[in-house]
Amino acid sequence: MKASRLAAAGTVAATAVLALSAPAFAHVSVQPEGAAAKGGYAVVDFKVPNERDNASTTQVEVNLPLDHPLASVMPQPLEGWTVKVTKSKLDKPVTAHGEKIGEAVTKVTWTADGKGIEPGFFQKFPLSIGALPEDTDSLVFKAVQTYSDKEVVRWIEPQKEGAEEPEHPAPTLVLTAAAEGGHHGAAAAEDTHAEKTAEHTETASAADGSDTTARVLGVVGILVGLAGVAYGVLAGRRRTTA
Repeated sequence: MKASRLAAAGTVAATAVLALSAPAFAHVSVQPEGAAAKGGYAVVDFKVPNERDNASTTQVEVNLPLDHPLASVMPQPLEGWTVKVTKSKLDKPVTAHGEKIGEAVTKVTWTADGKGIEPGFFQKFPLSIGALPEDTDSLVFKAVQTYSDKEVVRWIEPQKEGAEEPEHPAPTLVLTAAAEGGHHGAAAAEDTHAEKTAEHTETASAADGSDTTARVLGVVGILVGLAGVAYGVLAGRRRTTA
């Protein structure tokens, strides 16, 4: 009897844990493919799950941060979706990485051509962004999710330090330390290119040297062979004469 009561209590507790944790997995979130290093470029995926049982997600809108505008924002073509990139003039131009930015991409909108994200599924929406700021540890993107029944869910609430997670948290991209070798790894890339060029030159020189040596040895071999043939002919004539 006690065992059955304990089992029932355990089942209730597990169900409660799952019920409480389920919404956490249903949030619109953003994650980098690899690292999102300060001062560099990154490809990030906005993961959008469908939270409804009777409607599909037909539109996803991502608003980019205005306090840290990004000079480069490029979406990846996505089958079944039409993408629109919106640029806007900034109220106050900013300087980032030595470049003055007066206009930036402020919004990217994906609209489904067909059924969209059906119940029980999720979709990733990739963006290439950069150069990432160096004076902050994270970027907050506000997302708006629209369903086929016209319901709109706004994932726009920032996470406050020390506070509980809000009901509709905004997707937040955590930035890592700047990559070694410059803002975009340009110095490292140039060094690697120079090393490969030098290696190629050395290899080509070695190949040319080997080819020249082979040719010289080949000519010497031919001359030695001809000398041997001439010697054999002369020797034969001497024997005949004797």
